[in-house]
This record gives sequence, C-alpha cells and structure tokens, in this order.
Amino acid sequence: MRRLLVIPFLAISLAGAALPSGAAAAVGHTVVEGETLWSIAAASNLTTRTVAAFNGLSEDSHVVLGQTIMVPSVDEGAAALATVPATTATTAASAPGPMGGYTVRLGDTLSGLAAAAGVPAEAMAAMNGLDPAAILVAGTVLKLPTGAPAMPHSHEPAPAPVVPAADPVPTETRLDAGTVSAVAAEHGVSGSLAAAIAWQESGFNNAMVSSANARGVMQVMPGTWTWIQDNLATTALNPASATDNVAAGSLYMKHLLEQTGGDEATAIASYYQGLSSVQNDGMLPETEQYVANVQALRGRFGG
Repeated sequence: MRRLLVIPFLAISLAGAALPSGAAAAVGHTVVEGETLWSIAAASNLTTRTVAAFNGLSEDSHVVLGQTIMVPSVDEGAAALATVPATTATTAASAPGPMGGYTVRLGDTLSGLAAAAGVPAEAMAAMNGLDPAAILVAGTVLKLPTGAPAMPHSHEPAPAPVVPAADPVPTETRLDAGTVSAVAAEHGVSGSLAAAIAWQESGFNNAMVSSANARGVMQVMPGTWTWIQDNLATTALNPASATDNVAAGSLYMKHLLEQTGGDEATAIASYYQGLSSVQNDGMLPETEQYVANVQALRGRFGG
C-alpha cells in the first residue's frame, strides 16, 4: 500500500494543464485515468503529503477514477499540515502497509499468481471480487495471501492501478469519530477500538482504496464483504454506504474477538494479518507495529 508509482512525464504535464498552481483557494480536481495522488500534487508543485493532509488521506492512498481531490493553495496546504496532530503524523509515518498488495503486470495470469501464492485461483478471485474466467487486466490491484512469495514480474514497474468493480464501493464520503464509534457500538464493538482501526486504515475516508484492494473507511476486502454479508449481517448492507462499511468492519471485528476469546491484541492483529495466519504463524513484525499503532490511537477516541 505504501509505494509510490512512477507516472510518465506526459501524464504529469497533462494533469498540470488542468490544475492552477497559484490558486488562492482549494480547487476540486476530478481524477482521470493514470493519475495518482503524487502526480496530482506534483502538477501543482505541492508535496504528496500536503495534498494528502488537506484531503484527510495517507500519502500512499490510491485515487479512483472519477474521484474528486481538493488541491489546496500553498497557504491552505501548510495550514493543513500544521493542524495534523503530532500523534497522527507519527502514526501515519510508521504505519505498516497492507499485506499482500500486488499490482498486476503484463504477462501475469490469475492462475499463475494463485499457483505461486499456493492458493486456488477461485479463492483469489473471490477475495478480490474478480471473475475467475475473465482476462486479468494489467494494473489490477490484488490482495495476495499473507506470506505469499514474491510474484512473477515483480521487478517490472507497476502500471497505473485499476480497481476491480466489486463491493464494497469506494464513495466520496468522510465520517467523523463520533459516527464511527456509534455505528461500532450498535454492533457490539468498542467505539474507540473501531475508531482507532478506521483512522489507522483510512483516516475515516470511504474513498480510500489500498494497494491490496481493501476499500472504504474500514478497508474491507471484496471477499470479506461478501462473507460478512452472508454470515454475520442480519440485514442487507449497502456497499456504497460509508456507515455500512463501518458496520461490516465492526461485525468482522466482533467475530474476531469471539474467535480469539476476547483477546483484543490478537483480534486487532487478525484484522490486519488474517486470523488463520496469526493462529498458524503468530504476529509478524509489521503486525506487531500495526497493533501498537491501533492501541496508541485508542486514547484519541475515548480509550
């Protein structure tokens, strides 16, 4: 998740033609094919961190075709950076990336990637919301199993990311901590725990799509969304709703707490690494970091 993509100079130049660099107030920019948060920022002579902070995103967030990114003036960007709490900045800088994120290269096939990862192609397709019979498009953002070996062609530059059309749907909605906490409490999960995970995962931004294909406020995978709807939810969840994304994440966290006997640290680790992986392999170093980050953030949201 936390990798910068190399974008051709032409794409940056074209984006720059549409973005005023000296504007006195923030200007909305609609993401076009091939753009990244970095290229949008660079086109206006801003740092990725500045644009990310102004939009409530992490620096490595994927932007989605058609998404609106607000491009601030220099003063507005500086003000946004100045208002980011030190604890948030520290956490964001040290936050581990998602496990198993991979961008499909030319020559990759779903069956080949699945075989290299040691899982059935159907299982990988289901987790990522893909049709196992369809052609795998270069640039498709995939989640690979935790601990999967390096994939074929991983040395080649990744093309512009393509987010598969699957639920949950990333939408232009941003929640606040109170809303996240309230939704979580309705589903039997500590509000501060859910808010800490949501902030760690997305900064409460439902438009967030990670490089491992997780979506929304709680960064739910397509396959996990389907499993939650089929096994945990008692009513239909709206895949385009930010609050239902929180509901899904909360239901999943409640399930993990039940599976781990109420051990919060192990449940948090399982949310990030996967329950079976934690049970079989223990917490990996980046998982330990993730758990520490979430536990530290709880104090900001009521403990």
